[in-house]
Amino acid sequence: MQVRIGIAQSPRELELELAEESDQAAVAQAVDAAIEAGTGVLWLEDRRGRRIGVPVERIAFVELGPDRNQRSVGFRA
Repeated sequence: MQVRIGIAQSPRELELELAEESDQAAVAQAVDAAIEAGTGVLWLEDRRGRRIGVPVERIAFVELGPDRNQRSVGFRA
């Protein structure tokens, strides 16, 4: 699953690819819980097992999407 996080006052976004077995609802719930807590860090683990932390007060947006490999390519008629 692909996650894109916008960082406040930063022109770049953080893009992560989580493990294939990651549940979109569980990740959304973790983001919600971290934001509701107000202070602290949102921790996510990427496909390679690395842990990435984002300060909650700097999160501008979070976009959850399918894995890049699962996207369809081509044109539909």
